[in-house]
Amino acid sequence: MKVEEHLKTRVLFVCMGNICRSPTAEAVFRQQVRDAGFEQAFHIDSAGTHDYHEGEPPDERAQQAATRRGYDTRTLRARRVHERDFEHFHYILAMDKANLAILRQECPPQYSHKLGLLMQYSRRFSQGVEEVPDPYFGGRQGFEHVLNMVEEAGQELLNRICQEKNIGTSLLGKR
Repeated sequence: MKVEEHLKTRVLFVCMGNICRSPTAEAVFRQQVRDAGFEQAFHIDSAGTHDYHEGEPPDERAQQAATRRGYDTRTLRARRVHERDFEHFHYILAMDKANLAILRQECPPQYSHKLGLLMQYSRRFSQGVEEVPDPYFGGRQGFEHVLNMVEEAGQELLNRICQEKNIGTSLLGKR
């Protein structure tokens, strides 16, 4: 079933440079949505609060970690958050509090309800894990840890959106 663009649920993942955490979250969530059969009901993207890497692919280590788990990041390119993103997206989810603070400064007040942390959708959040750590200055294990976190939080986010928007029942028989 094809869903008209204006009816899609739009999710934007945000980190600082859009080369490690947010493109990883985009790729993971895109696959989770695809696996659930709801690909046509979502528009998923990622961006950074800074333009340090605009136009570049994700960090090679992030790509390698994603590929090992079956996620495709090859076509993703870094971009900075644009003013129009605040209006366009329903969920704008930062990877950490520092980037959330930047988003809050840039976001027009009427859209501030769309902002949050990805980990607020995680069961780990209730255990005090509020942020996805930046793996940029670490080794391979940091990228694997990020994948573990975004896989779990992404699935919970998808469950919540499907429940809130009644996506599972409205599209289930129409795939």
